[in-house]
Parts: sequence; structure tokens; C-alpha cells
Amino acid sequence: MRFINVLGCVGLLAMSSNVLAEGGGDKAFERMMSANVKAMEQYAVSQGKRAPVVKEYEYGMKVDVVKVVSVVRPEKLCAVVPAAMTYEDSQGQLNTIKYTVAGECRKRGG
Repeated sequence: MRFINVLGCVGLLAMSSNVLAEGGGDKAFERMMSANVKAMEQYAVSQGKRAPVVKEYEYGMKVDVVKVVSVVRPEKLCAVVPAAMTYEDSQGQLNTIKYTVAGECRKRGG
């Protein structure tokens, strides 16, 4: 009986950690990214430009930033978190890159 209880607890912990890994912050970031994509499409139309395509940043990638238009800020977690930036390059084109950054780990005021 004790073995079954331990096995059940291990299974429950494994499922909950899987849900937390795929939920919470990732889902919040994807909602923010979705809202940002829509806003950048509207911005592009208002500026007479084509909407930016989201690209994953790769190490060493050349980024020609003339003007930052939008930043999707990461969630305040002490972990590596996703972020995104939409910018205008020197040719006037809009670009969006997704990248990862170190989250905020310090506690404030205490």
C-alpha cells in the first residue's frame, strides 16, 4: 500500500512539473507576443510598411537597429525567459526578433 502511495505521489509531481513547464510564463509570453504581432501589423499599416516577420535570434546574427518600436518584456522570474523586440532597420523595414534573457533574480526592498 505504501508503495502505491509513493508511486502516486511521484506521478502527481511529474505531471504538475510538466504542466508548470509548459504553462504559466510560456503561455503569458505567447499571449503578449500575439498582442504585439497584432499591434505591429497595425503600426506597419499606419507607417505604410509591411508587417514584420518574427525571427528567432541566433548567436552572431547581425541586427541593424535604427529605432526600437516595441519590446515584449520578460516575466520577472529568476530563470532564463523569452523576450522579443520589434525595430526599424537602416532601410526602413520592420523586423521582430525573439531571444532569451536572464530573468530578474534580486528581491527589492529588503
